[in-house]
Amino acid sequence: MSDRGFLFVFSVLIILASLAGAAYLVATGQAGTVDGLFLVVTALLIALCFLIYVAYMIGRAMEARKPAPQTAKAGAATSAAKAAPVQS
Repeated sequence: MSDRGFLFVFSVLIILASLAGAAYLVATGQAGTVDGLFLVVTALLIALCFLIYVAYMIGRAMEARKPAPQTAKAGAATSAAKAAPVQS
């Protein structure tokens, strides 16, 4: 597995674990205490940070798949070079 693939899978697992931890704290009622509230906020913040990284990673991968646009000057230069006869 490539480094990018491993980082993607690791990030998704961290997001799921953080959300599951926050849900557990809310479900058990521990989020009602001050300590539990800070744990919920911390878990959600970690999930948000990794989610932003995953979104960035997906954006970079989609950007790399797009072909580079050709400019009009580059297209005109190649067609002019083909049309001009070669003199020796």
